[in-house]
Amino acid sequence: MTGRKGDRPAARWLIFQALERVWPAGGARLVHRIWFRIPPVSEKARRLRVELPASSPFELTFEHGVVRGRSWGDGPTIYLLHGWGGWGLQFAAFIPPLLADGFRVVAFDAPSHGESDPGREGARSGTMSELADAFQAVVAAHGPAYGVVAHSLGASAFVQALKNGFTVRRVVFLAAATDFRHTLDVYEVFLGFGPRIRERFVRRFTRKFGPLENFEMEPLIGRLAMVRELPTLLVVHDRSDRETMADGSVKVARAWPGAELQLTDGLGHHRVLRDETVVESTRVFLSGKQASANGAWAQCEKASDRS
Repeated sequence: MTGRKGDRPAARWLIFQALERVWPAGGARLVHRIWFRIPPVSEKARRLRVELPASSPFELTFEHGVVRGRSWGDGPTIYLLHGWGGWGLQFAAFIPPLLADGFRVVAFDAPSHGESDPGREGARSGTMSELADAFQAVVAAHGPAYGVVAHSLGASAFVQALKNGFTVRRVVFLAAATDFRHTLDVYEVFLGFGPRIRERFVRRFTRKFGPLENFEMEPLIGRLAMVRELPTLLVVHDRSDRETMADGSVKVARAWPGAELQLTDGLGHHRVLRDETVVESTRVFLSGKQASANGAWAQCEKASDRS
């Protein structure tokens, strides 16, 4: 969930406190609606901060509407997979360096996000499963993936695609969302509800999608690693991220055979998408080039070497 610093309007807090006492089922329905509601993005936030070369726009018919995106260049294809409330051009800082290394880059807006049409849940609503399905549909239409760069919930959607048999050589997770239970903890504090509403919301969620635990990334990766070879992975997370847990990414890197981990400081959840060091780490990793000890991977370490 994205909220302004210190944003806890008294009216919303009082509403959830009252619902907790007298109508927890109604409170759970309201949490459900908010949970699947995609946050609006301002024009200021969406403005490009880097100059991009000309792209080839595309439209892909997907279920209830059209998914829109863009591609650049030729060569092995890197797909950019945004997270909840994100959009393809959020990754703009990564595009010129990847093109310079000879990659083709494909970015798209998931259903109900950015310039794409509403999806299964209607306008401004969506699910992680729909994000994963739309991603696989884009890849099916635009060719096999050499690499994927996934941010936040996009990383969870990628793992769901991996569970469905998706193949790729190299993957980068940026600020990965790894545990829906943590997300619910954030909602509980942000909205001000208590255990009665939480219990009923979990029941509603489980009826529709299965237990929250099924979406915990670490054990899912452990099960996948037992039955198939996983792609090479770089995990990047900022220690000060307030929306997703850096500890979750540390656990994922430990569970994922051969994963690299890079922890940053002071970037939060979104600045990681435009930080020069993170962009360079991603470029080097996807290119498969050996970085010097003083280079962009100076903060990276093998997961197997950590205590």
